[in-house]
Amino acid sequence: MKNVGGADRVLRIVVGLAVLGAGLYLESWWGLVGLVPLGTAAIGWCPAYLPFGISTCRVRKP
Repeated sequence: MKNVGGADRVLRIVVGLAVLGAGLYLESWWGLVGLVPLGTAAIGWCPAYLPFGISTCRVRKP
């Protein structure tokens, strides 16, 4: 079940690319941390949201 919505997904992509870019610019392996938000944006699911019951997805009405 997905728990990452549209705006959250866009923000994760922007942050992930910024961290990767900073890592490349600074020549640091820490830039690989940017893969985490990119990965969660790609699959639409964030394991950190589970314990708190957070979901930024819109609820579909039947």
